[in-house]
Amino acid sequence: MSEKKAYPLRINAQVLEALQRWADDELRSVNAQIEYVLRDALRKAGRIRGPGDDAPEDGAGEAAPGDPSLPGPPA
Repeated sequence: MSEKKAYPLRINAQVLEALQRWADDELRSVNAQIEYVLRDALRKAGRIRGPGDDAPEDGAGEAAPGDPSLPGPPA
């Protein structure tokens, strides 16, 4: 697993409350829920390769041509 870094986050109170409820429903901490949502969005956008994979520093998360884990035109 990669190193975790601290990052201060300013967030709207209503968004934080909604995240807290969602995290409670999923039995996660708010921090873990934020990381889950961000990781899912990055994966769907093709910025990281898989559910638990970190984007490589040199490839900026780009997948090899024909990578079935990323959306795109059919081969």
